[in-house]
Amino acid sequence: MVVEIDLSDAEVDRIFRALADATRRDIVERVLTGEQSVSALADRYDMSFAAVQKHVAVLERAGLVTKHHRGRERLVRGNPDTIRRVQHLLDRYERLWRARIDALDALLAAPPSTPPATTPVPEQE
Repeated sequence: MVVEIDLSDAEVDRIFRALADATRRDIVERVLTGEQSVSALADRYDMSFAAVQKHVAVLERAGLVTKHHRGRERLVRGNPDTIRRVQHLLDRYERLWRARIDALDALLAAPPSTPPATTPVPEQE
């Protein structure tokens, strides 16, 4: 089964920039297991509510989370579709890497080849 990687370079850049921060990775992990309000997330970190909102906004722009309103609460949930698309991209890189390693292993396992026979060059006087 061939899976098409339908992420643009800009999307990949946004996703990996968002995941480059430990707090944002933690937020993604928390909201993939169940949606949480921004307030509940903010209570977990030693930073302001506004700072957590900014982290959530970065994750939202990257497509890693979605945010919706329920009454006065802003709820955040993980977006497994984006995670899956990134996983397919990483799987493709792994296949390329493994193919190169396999080729190197085959090269190292091959018996040494005999150098081609050379004919002596006549001496010049």
